Amino acid sequence: MIVLTGADLVLPGGIQSEGTLVLDGERIVEVRSGATGAMGATGADAFDLRGHIVLPGFIDVHVHGLEGIDTQDGTGAIQAIAERVVKRGVTAFCPTTVACAPGPLREVLQSVAELRTGATAGARVLPAHLESNFINPEFRGAQPEACLRLPPSSAQPPPRATADKPGGNEFSGREILAEIDSAGASVGIVTLAPELDGALDLIRHLVLRGRRVSLGHSGATLEQSRAAIAAGARHATHLFNRMPPLSHREPGLAGAVLTSDEVAAEIICDGVHVHRDMVRMAVGTKGVARMMAITDGVAAAGLPYGSTALLGGRTIRVKSAAAYLDDGTLAGSVTTMDRVFRFLVKDVGLSLSDAARLCAGTPATELGLTDTGFITQGAIADLVVMDRDFNVRQTYVGGRLVYSAL
Repeated sequence: MIVLTGADLVLPGGIQSEGTLVLDGERIVEVRSGATGAMGATGADAFDLRGHIVLPGFIDVHVHGLEGIDTQDGTGAIQAIAERVVKRGVTAFCPTTVACAPGPLREVLQSVAELRTGATAGARVLPAHLESNFINPEFRGAQPEACLRLPPSSAQPPPRATADKPGGNEFSGREILAEIDSAGASVGIVTLAPELDGALDLIRHLVLRGRRVSLGHSGATLEQSRAAIAAGARHATHLFNRMPPLSHREPGLAGAVLTSDEVAAEIICDGVHVHRDMVRMAVGTKGVARMMAITDGVAAAGLPYGSTALLGGRTIRVKSAAAYLDDGTLAGSVTTMDRVFRFLVKDVGLSLSDAARLCAGTPATELGLTDTGFITQGAIADLVVMDRDFNVRQTYVGGRLVYSAL
């Protein structure tokens, strides 16, 4: 049994000042007001957390890497990320890929499968998020163009392989889809561009097999976007980024996402990818129950300015508070979820409760994670303890203390 007492608790209904949580096994068994009477609990490890805040553990649905490690670095990479993200308050995450050949994709998905079925140190590994091969080349960003393909049902021939990775790109979209289909529960989210020929059939195919289809890296019109939503897409990848700007004459994909109650949207909260006022506008428009704060963090996250790392095998460099390819293309964020939470509260101006909803509650609900994302009696004890400056001091995963700086 573990007793956490004296901290402000961020509960679904608001803030409980100087409250107490009692953890037994993997569950929260008691939530009560007051900090007295808990420190002498028989057989309990007790922590006096006065001056701290206890929040539901952060869930990052879009993260490629951290501290020099990329999800596509091979055996052990995702486990290493799981062990490192807990010091940033993350208790669960979706390992995220960039477009790649079938072999590397298979390797990532096998790692995900192994980590989801066995006991792991660190954060929970959720089904992967694939920024897939089926995106619009004009909105690819740092995605390797040589790996992009049309949906396999398309009547058009696949793009000719290029020399981006010699000998590694002679594959079809059908082969990629076969890897996705055979991976079972290891694939959670698939990002695609709905305007591609055959994309609507692909959306229906994926949804029928339990995938969560996300719209992104796309130049889709409003009408094309709404057709994709009607076909079953329920997620949007990093709203505003790698899609046309929101326009009053052609709202496009961003407009479709902002005006659809059926779609929950990711938004990168690093202050670089999206201006704080646009974050505020998006949250105000869709509400906290339909928005998810993400890092889009890459392997360069947590590394000093000027450091290099890899993103799907391509070199990226830290500069100007983000990561870039050598040609200057913005290649993901270097933020972490603790900094995301701080940005939402201090820069965007959200309440602690609303920021926690974006960082934990909404992702949990959208991914169908039961008993997580909120601090309630009976919930799984995935928790983060922060000080008043929003530094992570402890992280609990299933009631286990997996990180402590106290």
